[in-house]
Amino acid sequence: MNPQTYLPEETVARRGIEALMSALGPVETARFLALSRSRLDDYVEWHRQWQDELDVATFLDDVFGTSRNPEK
Repeated sequence: MNPQTYLPEETVARRGIEALMSALGPVETARFLALSRSRLDDYVEWHRQWQDELDVATFLDDVFGTSRNPEK
């Protein structure tokens, strides 16, 4: 088994940009690179809050269409 080898950051960045350009074109690549990173932070905070307030049993009942509560 070969040890894991990491590419230099410059190579990773260059290949990433090349892949984006190939898949999206120059305009959409520029849009992607300019996306606001704060939206991700907002999502993480929202998800943490959602998990804090989550009733797991109710959530699983909703997902699987089951009821552990005989009154339902």
